[in-house]
Amino acid sequence: MSEQRQGNWLVVTVKVPSEELSPLLAEGLVASGASAIEERAGALVTYLAFTDAPEDRLAQLRQQLEQFTGLVPDVEWDVKPERDWAEEWKRGLQPRRVGQRLVVAPSWTEPELREGDVLVEIDPEMAFGTGEHASTRGVLRLLEQVIHPGDRMLDVGSGSGILTIAAVKLGAEHVIAVESDADAIINARDNLARNQVTTHSELIHGLVDLDYLARFPAHFDVLLANILSSVIIPLLPGFAVAIKPGGMLITGGILQSEAEQVIAAAEQHGFSLVQEDREEEWWSGLLRRSSAEAPPAP
Repeated sequence: MSEQRQGNWLVVTVKVPSEELSPLLAEGLVASGASAIEERAGALVTYLAFTDAPEDRLAQLRQQLEQFTGLVPDVEWDVKPERDWAEEWKRGLQPRRVGQRLVVAPSWTEPELREGDVLVEIDPEMAFGTGEHASTRGVLRLLEQVIHPGDRMLDVGSGSGILTIAAVKLGAEHVIAVESDADAIINARDNLARNQVTTHSELIHGLVDLDYLARFPAHFDVLLANILSSVIIPLLPGFAVAIKPGGMLITGGILQSEAEQVIAAAEQHGFSLVQEDREEEWWSGLLRRSSAEAPPAP
């Protein structure tokens, strides 16, 4: 097995032929070992551990991406020393205001805060889950409008923990954050501790499925799912069980071209669209669960 060359990273750039294929390419990159993905103009960029046989590694990557998309991907690569990568990454992450009150900032910056601002400090492994992604910003803007003191929330696919942190600091009493990626869990744990929200949050390494949701009948005031539409739609029956009557579902990670499909599927399970947020090619939705009695567990 090839060993990582100490101090170097393999920088992989995958051109995105269409908006519809972007989520599939991202899934393929994650399946190939990418822990974070950055969007640039018409491309997805990730950093992989450098080995002494990068051509073989890239051949495997192309094969994986072809399985996910059905197309032969256009992949470029380069090698970047770890020190250069780290400094470039830090320079690119600056404080960002999201919505009216939320300010997302890496810990090494000094953001300018106004009275009433809510500071969310995030140090990710890479530029993912920092508020730099339009989908994350959309969910944060919607979350800011619906969280009330005392709310209970479920964060499905919590990633860096940014949404959980924001929810607690906006007043949520208790947030369950579930993430299936072991590396993301380590990063999220650090971020939750840094923001001093651990007493109001529970971080779980696991997978949210219908059986998991059935354990929480009419329990949550707010449920967040900033993931892919292909994951959200099958979980909608479980979301309807777990959210209180009249409670809120916030969805993200959805392309604008997929929004109508998600809305239609949600309506079939008792949700109605309250508000939507659009930025770049991404759509986030705020949906209210019917005030009727909770449906039986699927």
